[in-house]
Amino acid sequence: MSTKVWLVGAGPGDPELLTLKAVRALNQAQVVMIDDLVNPAVLEHCPQARVIAVGKRGGCRSTPQDFIQRLMLRYARQGKCVVRLKGGDPCIFGRGTEEYSWLRSHGIEAELVNGITAGLAGATNCAIPLTLRGVARGVSLVTAHTQDGSELNWQALADAGTTLVIYMGVAKLADIRQQLLQAGMNGEMPVAMIENASLPEQRERRSTVKRLLDDAQDFRLKSPAILIIGEVVSNSSAQLNQLSA
Repeated sequence: MSTKVWLVGAGPGDPELLTLKAVRALNQAQVVMIDDLVNPAVLEHCPQARVIAVGKRGGCRSTPQDFIQRLMLRYARQGKCVVRLKGGDPCIFGRGTEEYSWLRSHGIEAELVNGITAGLAGATNCAIPLTLRGVARGVSLVTAHTQDGSELNWQALADAGTTLVIYMGVAKLADIRQQLLQAGMNGEMPVAMIENASLPEQRERRSTVKRLLDDAQDFRLKSPAILIIGEVVSNSSAQLNQLSA
């Protein structure tokens, strides 16, 4: 493999969800820069590489983005094959496109490699179809945490009639509940809270928008977690009950 920076999605945690392309890049990497939420088990595919932790997590001390970019640039200019290993998908709340553009602007060849995002994996593991004929024709992936503090268009999300998947929302549950109710969403709209999606320690709790805060407190929900909001949550339960009857 020639000098290159691969921006690789490692998936939500289960190492078996790595793509073959991700494994190929890791097999040939000389330097691997790994995020905090990446399962260390995936490093079995790159025993030959130097591994550098460059974690970024909310509420914790994080590696500055400028430092990460310049570190990739330095190793690439040394002729190294570099893998920037990110949790989930590099282009879904992962700054993958920013890093890709920055590297290309500095004359470095770069390639993005998709990974399975936590919203998809968590839903599948809980037998929740994010789209369902006659129930939900689409899905919206949003983050409750923004760098500039801007707000989502909650009214549009509540009116869309699609499944809503919220990332990084544990610290903003009260605000999420209030905004959705104010936007006119039915308080009995089903919610699934999924913690540690795809990992052996994955946990799930079903709730509603109205009961979200009380149930999350009782469940002791903590990050990393996603929220799935929509009729598909209750429809999945009903379908499973029918199949098991």
